[in-house]
Amino acid sequence: MTIERDATAAGSGQSATETFQKKARENAGQADPARVSAVAKDALAALHDVIRRHQVTYAEYDALKSWLIRVGQDGEWPLFLDVFVEHVVEDVANADRKGAKGSIEGPYYVPGAPEFTGEGTLPMRDSEAGTPFLFQGTVTGLDGTPIEDAVVDFWQADDAGYYSQFAPGLPEWNLRGVCRTAADGTFKIHTIKPAPYMIPHDGACGALIEAAGWHPWRPAHLHLKVSAPGRQLITSQLYFSGGDYVADDVAQAVKPDLVLHPTPVVSGQGEQVTYDFALDPA
Repeated sequence: MTIERDATAAGSGQSATETFQKKARENAGQADPARVSAVAKDALAALHDVIRRHQVTYAEYDALKSWLIRVGQDGEWPLFLDVFVEHVVEDVANADRKGAKGSIEGPYYVPGAPEFTGEGTLPMRDSEAGTPFLFQGTVTGLDGTPIEDAVVDFWQADDAGYYSQFAPGLPEWNLRGVCRTAADGTFKIHTIKPAPYMIPHDGACGALIEAAGWHPWRPAHLHLKVSAPGRQLITSQLYFSGGDYVADDVAQAVKPDLVLHPTPVVSGQGEQVTYDFALDPA
């Protein structure tokens, strides 16, 4: 039987690539040639400056070409861009928001997860490892008015650092769910507390990380997309105070406002945290 420990960078990368390509087809639009020209020229000029500044040799140039080819062969362009580039795009895209803070989406989002309203438990295996965890809060407008039927689209890795639909042996919707807020804008999501994990590192991205002497770890985190009619969707990741790699996330996506401070549950086992989302108007 194939199990999640059999996951490879190539397998995960191919799944991430297929998911991204489907998303790109659904959101395809005509590019503005002037924007393409301006961004491409500046990007190439920046690369040319790096080559001149570091006196890049032909041997290093050939190594770069070989590595870029391998990124494509391993299906790791979504991983590379999401880990090393997306955090800057997200900063620019959300710079004017007054409400909830955003973070990167990453390569492992899948739409269409099972839905529940108000309070529910994410789909998980009967023997799901990890500390029981209650994530709860309220979705409001900027003025604090609760929003009924707002969508809290939630996904996370399991206790071993694997995502359903991107690693073998996991149920299709494991630790993925969509919670619609109750009449008072509240939501309660029962899950498990995730652990830190290494990004896939047996492929091209891992080769870069090893060559540069970096580490491949991401801190434990929860993923969310929160939206409501007439409001801007916010995509975010939430981390855990005191957790490993919060201070040196390989994806550079941690922000102070996104760090959670869980407490023990009032009765029973596990931890809980309350985190609210104020949505900007569309």
